[in-house]
Amino acid sequence: MQNVKGTYDYFGAEQITRQRVQRTLEKWFERYDFDPMVTPMLNEQSLLASKYAGGDEILKEMYQLSDQGGRSLALRYDLTIPFAKVAALNPGLTLPFKRYEIGKVFRDGPVKRGRLREFLQCDADVIGTKGAEAEVQLMQLAADIFAELNIDIEMRWNNRRFLSELLVKVGVRDINVSSIMLTLDKAAKIGAAGVQEELAEKGLAPLVRQTIGSWLERGDLTFEELVRTNGLEESMGANEVKALQSMITATGLGVLCRFDPFLSRGLSFYTGTVYEIFDRTGQYTSSLGGGGRYDAIIGKLIGRDDIDYPAVGISFGMEPIMAILTDRGSIEASPPILLLPIGDTLSYALETAAALRQAGFRVRVDGSGRKLRKALASAAASGIRYVLLLGENEKSTGSATLKDLGAMTETQKTLAEVIASLGKDYL
Repeated sequence: MQNVKGTYDYFGAEQITRQRVQRTLEKWFERYDFDPMVTPMLNEQSLLASKYAGGDEILKEMYQLSDQGGRSLALRYDLTIPFAKVAALNPGLTLPFKRYEIGKVFRDGPVKRGRLREFLQCDADVIGTKGAEAEVQLMQLAADIFAELNIDIEMRWNNRRFLSELLVKVGVRDINVSSIMLTLDKAAKIGAAGVQEELAEKGLAPLVRQTIGSWLERGDLTFEELVRTNGLEESMGANEVKALQSMITATGLGVLCRFDPFLSRGLSFYTGTVYEIFDRTGQYTSSLGGGGRYDAIIGKLIGRDDIDYPAVGISFGMEPIMAILTDRGSIEASPPILLLPIGDTLSYALETAAALRQAGFRVRVDGSGRKLRKALASAAASGIRYVLLLGENEKSTGSATLKDLGAMTETQKTLAEVIASLGKDYL
């Protein structure tokens, strides 16, 4: 008996840490005025396979199944398309509409550290804001979240419209642009030689391949140079890049952000700005999160290209975040306060425990009746520092004997004094 490959059970300190990360995300989502949402894991296969959804690459990894009625279904591979479905089915939503969702998604892809087949995705999206302020606020959200998690990040960003204009300008046919973007997006993984090999397989002309190769060889290639040398000064994509760059600079995000002219992300529904988040130290190389603008999906899902649904979102990966926290030894549970009833004081111990829990403490009551020495030794071995001894004397006076196993001290205190003295360490 074993778990399905790419799926895991989480418990103990690891699950406690996962919940802490999730609470951090939820706190910042709500501070940025996003409301919670829950969507089904199970969807119609036609929705997730729509040409307006993830594209051919992601469909290879989609889990497909059927129900007893013979209907074609699939497990969601991300949270964006289910969110777009909600917007499409509820045209009366007041805009801008902002939501966040934290839920499991499924992809039948390669399994490696930080990349599983069943994993938790944490998304925030906004519909109804056309300007770059939407992207900037999502970037600010990411900066705040990772600052609290104490993870030093770099946000790489680009604009797919600009990249499309650039590729067409140097001779890539419109019909081939999305495919070429996918290859360029893998440049960091497969290298310049791998990119050239794929471009040749896709039938790209030698001169065009040579131009793209020269770009990849340049580690200092800037947006301004690409615009100037290719006559794109007034193009729509270039203007979108300029608008976002201006806001990034004005908000102080420039220290975290780097323009990457070949970033496009794998999902074909992105229409403008895209961004990905990485560990700045380089010790963890996979993406920690990402997102972008997808203005076309919602209207097309309902067959209405004439309805404007500007949308932009960001997604945070729980698994890569946990991988970094694991590496730095941050996976640990705060030990409880242990209550040891001595003699016939179990009821008093339970009463005291209830009061401590109401005050916000994590509490464990040991009603096993073990000898005091064994109980204290077990507590020390499990990392517990504070123990409350509750004997007949403590019961009669409404107090407790607080034993600090770290400092090797023992003092009798009222419950109020216990709460006051331990609050600085636990609350």
